[in-house]
Amino acid sequence: MFLGAYQFDGDPARLVPAYDALRRGLPAEQFELHVCVVTTVGITVYDACPDREVFDGFSVGPEFGAAVAAAGLPAPRIEPLGEVHDAVVAKSVIR
Repeated sequence: MFLGAYQFDGDPARLVPAYDALRRGLPAEQFELHVCVVTTVGITVYDACPDREVFDGFSVGPEFGAAVAAAGLPAPRIEPLGEVHDAVVAKSVIR
């Protein structure tokens, strides 16, 4: 599993609803490890793909770009982070 970060800069009050729209538009079964963090300068989304090859294709693919734009999000800064060694989630975070 390969983890990447998508950093969306701007007002979090505007970015969070746009992120929620993006998330609703994607199939739930597509998410293996996915976290959206609100920061002082925007939001950062950590998303895992099965491997680096899938990440490389998805993160710059036209479908992802179109979904981001349709949701009203700016183009993200994309950072490949690396292979996931271990992940622990104690419970779901409910909004």
